[in-house]
Amino acid sequence: MTQFTKDDVKFIAEEELYQGFFSMKKYRYQHRRYQGDWSPVVEREVFERGNAVGVLLYDPMKDRFVMVEQCRPGAMPGDESPWLIEIVAGMVEEGESPEQVASREAQEEAGCEVQSLTPLPGYWVSPGGTTEYVDLFLGIVDSDDVAQFAGLETEHEDIKVLVMERAGLLELLQQGRINNAMAIIAVQWFLMNEGTLGL
Repeated sequence: MTQFTKDDVKFIAEEELYQGFFSMKKYRYQHRRYQGDWSPVVEREVFERGNAVGVLLYDPMKDRFVMVEQCRPGAMPGDESPWLIEIVAGMVEEGESPEQVASREAQEEAGCEVQSLTPLPGYWVSPGGTTEYVDLFLGIVDSDDVAQFAGLETEHEDIKVLVMERAGLLELLQQGRINNAMAIIAVQWFLMNEGTLGL
């Protein structure tokens, strides 16, 4: 259990370095050290992406999962295809709750209505360099009632909706074809905790 809290950080200043689709800031701060003293002033550039929500869509009646596939610019430098198999996800907009984002994104990215939401553990994406935090949910859906293709034209989304049997999803996971953190975390948590969900 950590011994420190937010009171053990002295926030000195922030400077905006870039503002575009995302933003970059420089933070200057000090923090208490394990030896009991204060650190020197630390300067870090931090990627301000905003908070996100991911929702693993599952149909318990048919034991099927609804995933999405789309091209991701961050994966373009890799050796494999930048079309990634993901869970439905989106950014939290001002005034929205994570639950509202989960329902909205299920409609926008998969064309389906969420019947119920169960919160899963959230996580910091890469806290050494970005402020992004992800709230995760399990969303119960009817997998017969989904779109084939989806996405918002205004956000340049071109999304293929994939309805997967459990065996197919597990095979893709084992092959490394599902290779993004949000999907891996959500799917593995579900597989580990399914027996406690009462589905």
